[in-house]
Amino acid sequence: MCLLKNKLLPLLCVALGFVMISNPLSAHHGTTAFEMGKSTVVKGTVTKFEFINPHILIYLDAIGDKGDVEHWIAESSSNNHLSRGGYNKNSLKVGDQVIVTGHRAKNGAYTLELQCQECSVTDSRGKVLLGYYF
Repeated sequence: MCLLKNKLLPLLCVALGFVMISNPLSAHHGTTAFEMGKSTVVKGTVTKFEFINPHILIYLDAIGDKGDVEHWIAESSSNNHLSRGGYNKNSLKVGDQVIVTGHRAKNGAYTLELQCQECSVTDSRGKVLLGYYF
């Protein structure tokens, strides 16, 4: 009983602690801030492309319904993840005219989440420049 109390119990407590904090640490991958049941399509021009971790970021300017410029940010998977699908830092370039399909932020911000099967970035002819890969 002494062995259990002195050696095993502290190890079990540490293990339980890791289990308890592991879920909140992965919380930034949640999708509750986005309209996951509805796709949004944005046509615009790439102004910046960051092929970085933890998520690839695509910045684009689009013309809104009222003729004003909307500055959008689209967030995709990690560069490591998309590299395995054949994508790289040259998949998109500043000035590219693109059509981005993703899930818009619920709060109305010009932000899209692109981690879904129907999500993609295509050129005007429909060629996929950046797409879903798992």
